[in-house]
Amino acid sequence: MQDAETSTMKLLIKQRVFAITDTYDVYDEQGRAKYFVKNELFALLHNIHVKDKTGQEVGSVHQKLTLFLPRFQVEITGRQVGNVQAEFTLFRPKYTIDYMGWKCEGDIFGWDYSVYDRNTLVMTISKKLLHWGDTYELDFSDPEYELPGLMLVIAIDAANCSQQNS
Repeated sequence: MQDAETSTMKLLIKQRVFAITDTYDVYDEQGRAKYFVKNELFALLHNIHVKDKTGQEVGSVHQKLTLFLPRFQVEITGRQVGNVQAEFTLFRPKYTIDYMGWKCEGDIFGWDYSVYDRNTLVMTISKKLLHWGDTYELDFSDPEYELPGLMLVIAIDAANCSQQNS
């Protein structure tokens, strides 16, 4: 498998600490705002919208009502591209990821993992310590993975949040 040294770009996701709902700002490597992520305020389930810097919605994550365990549907520009489904476990959350043929390796819950498309590195995700609010760094191997990679990370974060609150 390729290693992370060949990466070409990064995004930084920063949680807004004093927001009423889950709200994140996403910046490029130079610190310029690139995306804005916000969960709907009065929704019973997660309904997360991702907008670009011009305010155009580019993706969404919707929690689907299931009998026992949450499932999150990911859409990019109105087209469904995958799902993240919680699985029943006793001690530690576990998810089935059906997303563009990608697979995750590492510690999703510690926010230190890599995503692969077959044997090609798509991105690495790491949580940055000692920041005000949650801050995550996404390191991409190819700029074409930026939006799909961001959407997957948002879906996994929503699933983690849903599991912690149940």
